[in-house]
Amino acid sequence: MKNKILPISLILFFIIIFYIFYKGLEDSKIYTPNLNTTIKIPNFNIKDFYTNETIESSNIFKSDEVYLLNIWSSWCVPCRQEHPLLMKLNKELGLNIVGMNYKDNKENARDFLNELGNPYHKVFTDLDGTIAIEWGAYGVPESYLISDNNIIKKYVGPLNHEIIDEIKLLIK
Repeated sequence: MKNKILPISLILFFIIIFYIFYKGLEDSKIYTPNLNTTIKIPNFNIKDFYTNETIESSNIFKSDEVYLLNIWSSWCVPCRQEHPLLMKLNKELGLNIVGMNYKDNKENARDFLNELGNPYHKVFTDLDGTIAIEWGAYGVPESYLISDNNIIKKYVGPLNHEIIDEIKLLIK
């Protein structure tokens, strides 16, 4: 009888553990950001990619224009995948696309733009990632649609054709 209690209790223990983990997988208490709220853009100082001059954010974004801020890096594979879509947005719509190079080697970033083309009207450098954090970025790539100095839409991850269609609708 004693020989049967140990294996039965072990099996019962593993069934209870399995049940707890299974219920934990069903629970959707994972934090997901609210991507559809309108928020004022943060004030910051950032270095120009080409001239290394420090520029205030108030001199970058004008209140009567629509912008797409794209946070990217040369080492980011999804950034490379979305890049043709940014080129298309720039060419077809002439949208003011602002690039923020995130935690990147400047020479690698320059090679990236030379190889794939530069869709950005302005490019800035965020070497330590603090400005991206002020924007609420989780990583790269992330894009922010800006109108009247407000973030009207945030896109986490690489842009795709559906998002491009949504951007076209939002800016009209």
